[in-house]
Amino acid sequence: MRYVYGATAALLLGGAAATLTINPISAQTAQNEPGTIASSAPRPGAPMSFADLADRLAPAVVNISTRQSIEVRRQQGLPPGFEEFFRQFGGQVPDGGGNDTVTQRGGSLGSGFLISDDGYIVTNNHVVSPARSNATVDQITVTLSDRREYEAELVGRDAASDLALLKIKANGLPFVRFGDSTRTRVGDWVVAIGNPFGLGGTVTAGIVSAVHRNLESGLYDRYIQTDASINTGNSGGPMFDLNGNVVGINTALISPTGGNVGIGFAIPAEQARPVIEALRRGQRVRRGYLGIGFQPLDESIAASLDLPRNRGELIRSVSPGGPAARAGIQQGDVIITVNGRAVTPDESLAYLIANQNVGSTVPFELIRNGQRRTVNVTIAERPTDEELARLNGTEEEQELTEPPASQQSDSQKAAREGLGLTVQTLTPQIARNLRLNDVNLQGVVIASVNPSSDAAAKGIRTGDIILSINQRQTRTPEEAAAAVEAARRGGRNTVLLLVRRANSQPLYVGVELAGR
Repeated sequence: MRYVYGATAALLLGGAAATLTINPISAQTAQNEPGTIASSAPRPGAPMSFADLADRLAPAVVNISTRQSIEVRRQQGLPPGFEEFFRQFGGQVPDGGGNDTVTQRGGSLGSGFLISDDGYIVTNNHVVSPARSNATVDQITVTLSDRREYEAELVGRDAASDLALLKIKANGLPFVRFGDSTRTRVGDWVVAIGNPFGLGGTVTAGIVSAVHRNLESGLYDRYIQTDASINTGNSGGPMFDLNGNVVGINTALISPTGGNVGIGFAIPAEQARPVIEALRRGQRVRRGYLGIGFQPLDESIAASLDLPRNRGELIRSVSPGGPAARAGIQQGDVIITVNGRAVTPDESLAYLIANQNVGSTVPFELIRNGQRRTVNVTIAERPTDEELARLNGTEEEQELTEPPASQQSDSQKAAREGLGLTVQTLTPQIARNLRLNDVNLQGVVIASVNPSSDAAAKGIRTGDIILSINQRQTRTPEEAAAAVEAARRGGRNTVLLLVRRANSQPLYVGVELAGR
């Protein structure tokens, strides 16, 4: 499956023709039987033509292109005889400049839409961002539907939501307004306008296929899914309802080939509007922050905790001194509601926290050791991505070697047989060899992994550190073996490991016990 930032199925029935007779009275009776879905009169839907709507809205949709400089290494000189080959086919002959760098021109192409008559334009951040880490954007050009071109100023952008705001120097321009995407329903008609593949203004129509779609491509995924054709170049363009209001910003598509297959995604207006308003005021986009690391309850983790999957998220780390730590939230807690709203795949914990007001005190319902409790947390402001990256920086780990079987203790052998792992106590010397920031970290380090074990299938590898098993601190192979044996006696076939890799944040992993 491929996400691209930037279908009709035919069913053929072969064989002899068949005749199907339906008794109208029987059909009506069946429809009204208990347990069936009641029929309803269709609501007014799509017009006979979208032409009037397209004529009215298309002038507010713009084409956006960028000119970028990319620093690249100059190529070495060509072997003898290849210079003439390059010249024949129009190539530029490298001059063999050694380690010098040269600047090449590149660019991106996308869409956007005017939200004011004085030239404010909304688009995706990825449309106007450098294509590579070694690139810079030199110029942003906006082309209106009447082919007038303007150089645009980047007013502001927000990478977390993939939104950006531009400004051109013009007045009296056509513009559109945001609508209420909270009222958008599956099955509603929508119209997308943009510049797919740089072709210029293109109108497509379809229905809303799903709402609150989580692609797991970012912390705040909550897309509107549509089958209206969205292709590369549509990014940043508007998705309209039939009243002509913007209910989404077209952002991504799923495609194995890069072309449209009827699965496109748009950022909902309810999510985009406050970001754009903040950028327009010149303000930083503020989001709620707790100072926790968390992860969904997949099938193996939920089984190890004896909880239903996809209901809540598991806390894998708590930042010392942060809002969550001050409120008493602990590693291993499962948060199930935030301010009365359930934590689900449709409403992830990250999304719910980010949308709380900074400075407000919010109740969090959680499960700890099988018991429900509620804690009140004062929401802080989320640091920038750069600040978080510095806080969560990682170091490259070093490999360990498995002790010979003759030197393995009974506890090490028990852990190997139960988990498919050989472990040893994490000593300060091993911590230094693994370049850990905390040489006094307590846990057991993995010396080998059985490649046919469930642990190996879950991605656990040599050098990883197990901090706890079934939420009990594990500092020695003996404690690891005891936790495995306790799980067996309790009738469990899955245990919950808290695993840390080098200096990264720890992660919970549900692992099936071997030999069952």
